[in-house]
Amino acid sequence: DCSSITSIKIPDSVTSIGEAAFGGCVNLASITIPDSVTIIGARTFQTCSSLTSIEIPDSVTSIGSYAFGYCNNLTSITIPDSVTSIGEFAFYDCSSLASITIPDGITSIEHGAFEGCDSLTSITIPSSVTSIGYSAFAFCDSLTSITIPDSVTSIGEHAFSYCSRLTSITLPNSVTSIERYAFADCSSLTSITVPDSVTSIGRGVFFGCSSLTSITVASGNPVYHSAGNCIIETNSKTLVVGCKNSVIPTDGSVTSIGEEDSFAGCYSLMSITIPGNITSIGDRAFCVCTNLTSAIFEDPEGWYVTQTFGATSGIDLASSDLSNPATAAEYLTNIYWNYYWYKR
Repeated sequence: DCSSITSIKIPDSVTSIGEAAFGGCVNLASITIPDSVTIIGARTFQTCSSLTSIEIPDSVTSIGSYAFGYCNNLTSITIPDSVTSIGEFAFYDCSSLASITIPDGITSIEHGAFEGCDSLTSITIPSSVTSIGYSAFAFCDSLTSITIPDSVTSIGEHAFSYCSRLTSITLPNSVTSIERYAFADCSSLTSITVPDSVTSIGRGVFFGCSSLTSITVASGNPVYHSAGNCIIETNSKTLVVGCKNSVIPTDGSVTSIGEEDSFAGCYSLMSITIPGNITSIGDRAFCVCTNLTSAIFEDPEGWYVTQTFGATSGIDLASSDLSNPATAAEYLTNIYWNYYWYKR
């Protein structure tokens, strides 16, 4: 039991602080780490809830997973440029941490590294970073801005999900992959521009972004283009991302509304027109569109639904039902929300 320890000075002979060495020392308020230390191990200071600040010497090269996890009174920390590795969940739920500087030696921001740091208002990612991992900044709900350098090539699943005060983000022209739910439930995000370097967009990347009104893909993108505030996969003619202001093109450039979350979580979407050129709608496409009350099918004839992808038959939908915008909306969002829709 280390609950009686309030301060500690580590001797100069120590080069590595082992796994969970001070984990659970809830009254530890002060610690001095000598410049002989090169490694801070996994869970070293986990749940040291009285720790408010700590200075890491420039001898340290590695900070282990959950090293400072649940240090929810930690308000400031200096990470020296010597650090080249920050482990998964290293600062998980450090809810009082208001600012942090990521050193230039870091190449990857790992899974959940800063998840739940809900006092962080801004962060600058150094140009050494090439990937932002799963949930790296998820639930940082005070984060209003973030600068992503043009070294980053991939943004992982849920990387910025539930950053509810993030109003804008600029994606550099180096990013090639945005994985699923990367910006899910960023409810203050109003606009996004996808650069021409992006060749892979995962499902539900903007799920629950209820304030999103403008979606643009840079001209010259070889895989996607935008029209009517929709992201469209050009070759397959599939709409992959929409928002509350989306107008589905009627020029034949779109024939399918993509499966799994293309409009899902658009809480502000109230009305949608399904043009006659649409011949399929994926399952979950309008999942959790709780305020969608009007769906206008320009051609309501010949639609059926099935829970088997690509099936040539299923439950036939009466054209009279799909001619009623309220009934059609109920079908899309509730009754047949998890079915594949096809038009004969």
